[in-house]
Amino acid sequence: MNVLRQVLLDSHRIAALSAVEWDLLVRQARHANLLGRLYRRLQAADLLAQVPERPLHHMESAAVMADRQHMLVRYESRFLRDTLAGLGLPLILLKGAAYVVGDLPAASGRVFADMDILLPRERLPEVESALIMTGWIGEPLDAYDQRYYRQWMHELPAMRQMHRGTALDVHHTILPPTARLKPDAQALIRDSVEIPGSPGMRTLQPTDMVLHSACHLFHDGESENLLRDLSDLDLLLRHFSREPSFWPQLVARAAAMDLQMPLRLALRYLVQVLACPVPGSALQALKADRSHDVAEHTLDWIYSRTLRPQHSSTRDWATPLCRKLLYIRGHWLRMPPHLLFVHLARKAWVGPTTISAAALENDPR
Repeated sequence: MNVLRQVLLDSHRIAALSAVEWDLLVRQARHANLLGRLYRRLQAADLLAQVPERPLHHMESAAVMADRQHMLVRYESRFLRDTLAGLGLPLILLKGAAYVVGDLPAASGRVFADMDILLPRERLPEVESALIMTGWIGEPLDAYDQRYYRQWMHELPAMRQMHRGTALDVHHTILPPTARLKPDAQALIRDSVEIPGSPGMRTLQPTDMVLHSACHLFHDGESENLLRDLSDLDLLLRHFSREPSFWPQLVARAAAMDLQMPLRLALRYLVQVLACPVPGSALQALKADRSHDVAEHTLDWIYSRTLRPQHSSTRDWATPLCRKLLYIRGHWLRMPPHLLFVHLARKAWVGPTTISAAALENDPR
């Protein structure tokens, strides 16, 4: 029983929930990383008085934790802005950090593990040096994984602030250069917009923010936070589409950026799972209102089991298989066959490896 989806579709359904269903709702929302957002949604609908005491405490605690994360993200963003300003670069925030600092509805109750920023690829060496000088350190990786990130991926190896513990992903584009889809990273940076009231801080323009979120959802192969990320997209689209010209601009931008596939899947499942009010013209332009072939029918079968809270109450026999298939699909989209074979063969033979921080510091690379 997917109680969480029922309540996300209609908050007033909480009035009919039994004690067992309340317990299930809290567990599902926690596994989906949507417990804080659920609290904010019920608060906005003036329904908190109908929530029993114990579930209310769980939801309120999650909302407070999210608020604390948001405060820390705003604080860290100012440090990052000042560091990049010394290099003549703006701070371009991505995903959760962009929602929070940009004060977007998708920030509501949002929790996340790290901050993501976007920079021109040619400036990465000097930016990485400046970050290291201000207390950021790279995760300890072996030589192969260092090469994997720096040569094939769309981001540097993850960094962590040694004093404040914040995790940071430094991107130079939104998909790996080896991926089949080729969005224009220079255009993403060029068309970014300044955050009102936050000089020196920027986000992707609205269409690009939606496309990046769609890529993250339907290209990466991760299955842990799919429902939360779909909820992010739902909130972004409901907000940005108040501008009448948004939908045709989004469809045109997806074509220009070579990102029609992830947007088509995003719109398809937003309508199916969260009843997002996507106009028929946009669905038809992307052919998102129907599956194209056997491969997309298979995706329907997979996503019907993974766009759920990752909790035992919403799993069936096929759910573990679907998660593995998404992981394989993500790697297939990310790398050409010859690189993928070498990469997976090495991982299967060697397994995940790390090296000590001291060894990394002495590495001549």
